[in-house]
Amino acid sequence: MGQTTTKVLDIQGHRGCRGLMPENTIPAFRKALDLGVTTLELDVVISNDQQVVVSHEPYFNADITTAPDGTPVSRQNQKELNIYRMDYNDVKRYDVGLRGNVNYPEQQKQAAYKPLLKEVFDSMEAYRKTNNLPEFGYNIEIKSEPDQYGISQPAPAAFSDLVLAIIKEHISPDRITIQSFDFAVLKHWKQQIDAGKYPKIKLAALVADLKSVDTHLKDLGFIPDIYSPYFRLLGQEKVNRIHQKGMKVIPWTVNNAGEMQKLKGWGVDGIITDYPDRAKGL
Repeated sequence: MGQTTTKVLDIQGHRGCRGLMPENTIPAFRKALDLGVTTLELDVVISNDQQVVVSHEPYFNADITTAPDGTPVSRQNQKELNIYRMDYNDVKRYDVGLRGNVNYPEQQKQAAYKPLLKEVFDSMEAYRKTNNLPEFGYNIEIKSEPDQYGISQPAPAAFSDLVLAIIKEHISPDRITIQSFDFAVLKHWKQQIDAGKYPKIKLAALVADLKSVDTHLKDLGFIPDIYSPYFRLLGQEKVNRIHQKGMKVIPWTVNNAGEMQKLKGWGVDGIITDYPDRAKGL
């Protein structure tokens, strides 16, 4: 008799749980763990004083930010607030939670700041132990764009070294995934892992365009652990093809319960969602 094993979906809380709490903040990560996610998904950028800051943009997004003087940050000047040119002590003075986010009406409004990666690790590990939670993963997106090297971010090697240093100090590498849309970042990690200079860490290729899986793999030059496309780019055949090439499939950002069920039926290995509460029972 054959044995049927039920695959456990990796439910990843996108920026913690952006639909419910201020994105990429300590309260969002705590809430995501309360909702049972198996992985915390987050983004990192670098400050002027070489700190690894948890933030989706390398600047202060006008949709969510209040300046230290209490005024909302405007679209006109948001990109002038370049975190790569600011020391972290100044970064921390900006609020990213009190205004909420008009695009996510369920998001709770509360004071929040952009934390350091090391603070997220320390705080979440303490929360896990206090609440007797199982071990979970961290999926860290290195926010990198080739036309921004030296402008709003370091180049891939320097950026990656800074992130790895924090990981090594705080978390077992087997609990970490590094993801990026910038394949130069992933190539650097792969080269360093192969050379024995970086520990073995799972790598995920983020994909947002219509190029084929084969074209992406050719551009990348190796087969990553995870292929992570925008969910609407997937179908049953494509999921099968990605699996045949030896990769897991973890699409983003899936916020509709029906879409989650459909993707599960196709055999994806996980989903990244702003609303982990909607993934209950998958």
